[in-house]
Amino acid sequence: MGLTLLLREGSMVLNRKQLIKQHADKLAEKRDKWINRNSYFHKSDHSYMKFLVGENARVLELGCGTGRLLNALSPSHGVGIDLSENMIDIAKKNYPNLEFIQGDIENPGLIESLEGVFDYIILSDTIGYLNDCEEAFARLHSLCTSDTRLIISYYSWRWQPILDIGEKIGLKMPSVEVNWLSTEDTMGFLHLADFEPVKREWRQLIPLSLFGLGSIVNRFIGTLPLIRRLSLRNYIVARPVREVGLKRLSATVLIPCRNEKGNIENAVKRLPDFCEDLEILYVEGNSQDDTLSEIHRVIAAYPNKDIKVLVQDGKGKGDAVRKGFDNARGDILMILDADLTTPPEDLPKFYKAIATGKGEYINGTRLVYPMDDQAMRFLNFWANRTFSILFTWLLNQRFTDTLCGTKVLTKKNYEKIVSNRSYFGEFDPFGDFDLIFGATKLNLKVIEVPVRYAAREYGETQISRFRHGWLLLKMVVFAYKKLKII
Repeated sequence: MGLTLLLREGSMVLNRKQLIKQHADKLAEKRDKWINRNSYFHKSDHSYMKFLVGENARVLELGCGTGRLLNALSPSHGVGIDLSENMIDIAKKNYPNLEFIQGDIENPGLIESLEGVFDYIILSDTIGYLNDCEEAFARLHSLCTSDTRLIISYYSWRWQPILDIGEKIGLKMPSVEVNWLSTEDTMGFLHLADFEPVKREWRQLIPLSLFGLGSIVNRFIGTLPLIRRLSLRNYIVARPVREVGLKRLSATVLIPCRNEKGNIENAVKRLPDFCEDLEILYVEGNSQDDTLSEIHRVIAAYPNKDIKVLVQDGKGKGDAVRKGFDNARGDILMILDADLTTPPEDLPKFYKAIATGKGEYINGTRLVYPMDDQAMRFLNFWANRTFSILFTWLLNQRFTDTLCGTKVLTKKNYEKIVSNRSYFGEFDPFGDFDLIFGATKLNLKVIEVPVRYAAREYGETQISRFRHGWLLLKMVVFAYKKLKII
């Protein structure tokens, strides 16, 4: 009985694959015509996929069809796989610069035969045709590094009746029976296969131009919380996760400082020796209180510690962070505000979070634990709460405190942010959003580490609630344009 059942199930799987292949082969010649007919939808989809995938990357697309999406991503090395021979023949003819393979992506031998690893693995409208999503995802680990990103895009199950009607009246390309998975279903399969979702997005509330009305609705209504979940197109970005021990990595603690003479030595005294190779790097911002002289004194007083100083050419914390990180030598880069309101004693937590792979961008948050009296003014507290909600929506990752001074990432990922900085520009006066936006663009896993926010013991705050509040509003508008209207 058991053997009979297995044979029956195997036959069903085989028959389904045959039907999918026959259907795709039949539609291959007309596929590009259907894409052109629904050009608004496909242009929008390709535009967002290009936002998620960096140029000149190694890209593998599973279920590539005629290769249009893969080609649009401009990979340095692009490989497409599809079950349909006819689809692959067209892809090879149209895009000879890319590599195309005919085969079943659920065949373990095919996956094992692929050479090297990839920066991005894409399944666009593919999970609906898989017989075993968990197994298919699990086999992809052999093609991944810890930096690889798996990108899955698919139609929302809520749209099934509408798409069925569209297909019947000739507005949508015909399809065979598929798996209609919710976002939660897909995330569950990813979890079982040792992949961790990093980002989720919902786009195209109206997948038609409608003489420009569709674009207006999608930009200004379709991006709103709750409403966006009704959109046609769903996206999940995930990273591979494997248990790793604590890596022995060097670290640079960057301390931007201006008029912080009384805090310079305390920063060194209170900073734990949390790794074997620790660099302390002050970036001095043309102070008026002999901060620079104090730094040189501290360097002389602690000869057993690797302490260096740079002097800013420009102004503002953002300029200080960029100069410091550009000259830092550590594998891990960390920011510590010179006012010491974020305790230096908490930095080992940040180091452990990134050195064990728990996160790839570690953001401090001051708004979880109770804080010292007078540490943050009432209006500042509620403004930070408000902006955290806005930026969580804009970034598709949870941020409870975007302006906490302590932020940690690897030098390798910082260099990637620098290479992609042209997308956002060097606009950031705070030194926070250049990193936050860059990490979001790279699809890095964000982890927040709560800290106990302390009152300043020396000097005066350099934050102007109204001027900086206005700048934050401008940041919100900027992020909306760059991260939502794509």
